[in-house]
Amino acid sequence: MSPERLALALAVGGVIALNPFLGTTTLGCVAAGVALRLNQPALQIANLLGAPFQLALIIPWVRAGEWLHGAAPMPLNPALLVEAFAASPADFLERFGLSGLHAATAWLLAAPLLGGAFFLALRPLLRALSGQLERSRALSPP
Repeated sequence: MSPERLALALAVGGVIALNPFLGTTTLGCVAAGVALRLNQPALQIANLLGAPFQLALIIPWVRAGEWLHGAAPMPLNPALLVEAFAASPADFLERFGLSGLHAATAWLLAAPLLGGAFFLALRPLLRALSGQLERSRALSPP
């Protein structure tokens, strides 16, 4: 695999990992990998590395989406959100579905910028690593 394809897989996996919907990233990475013919292990590694950031960004995605839509801020308490979802997923979706739409809007608008930034940051690093690996292979006896 070329450094560029690996950088692309890691960038796409990283962007998917940051989406605001818990429980969707693995399937999203599988779908992107199939659609774009990307390396599944690289996608899933990026996905796993992005998990803590996904949690940290849920409320900022919601707030950015509310700002984009001109909506009033919805009071969000993570503990109460978990409790509401556990009590009734249907009621949870009815009550917080619009917040999910706001978060999705913000994430979808940021995704191309994030993906480009991830790719541009990773590509030179992976090219350098690839070059070092090739040099070390050339120096090693067969």
